[in-house]
Amino acid sequence: MGISSLVFSQKVSKVSESKSSGDKALLVEADNSKAALEEKKRIAAEEKAKLPKPYDPKADAQKDINNLIAKAQKENKNILLQAGGNWCIWCLRFNQFVQTTPELKEIVDNNYLYYHLNFSPDNKNEKVFAQYDNPGDKFGYPVFIILDKNGKMIHIQRSDVLEQDKGYSKEKVMEFFNNWTPKS
Repeated sequence: MGISSLVFSQKVSKVSESKSSGDKALLVEADNSKAALEEKKRIAAEEKAKLPKPYDPKADAQKDINNLIAKAQKENKNILLQAGGNWCIWCLRFNQFVQTTPELKEIVDNNYLYYHLNFSPDNKNEKVFAQYDNPGDKFGYPVFIILDKNGKMIHIQRSDVLEQDKGYSKEKVMEFFNNWTPKS
């Protein structure tokens, strides 16, 4: 087992020559850093509150996926499982991004059955995730699992490579979607 270390860097804008003044300068900077962190948390909470919550912890995910497989066979579509939870800001951002970006929504609607596979303290869906080798444990959330129309897993996609700034890259997400359509 390896040892992890976390290093914090603190920028002090003014340090006086006397020890007591220097301590005050450090204290002020630490307070500002804590205030900035609290402000970031507040902004993230506000953003999260405004976004749709597509994950249903009460859903029977295995039953839902079985139904999706039957539907995918009839419609000749693949299945896009977005694994994550309503607790995950990046999961909510991705869903919102796809739903509000016409080009992405069109690709998904024409080629995939899109399902939000819940992972939360209320329902970890351990048996379902085990079928796909627990990709959230390896890559974090969201993580995307692509199934063919017969329910066979054909791809796992990490989300971090699709990110850009505080959101997602339209070009990278479009490429990901286009690479795993039934026709590709």
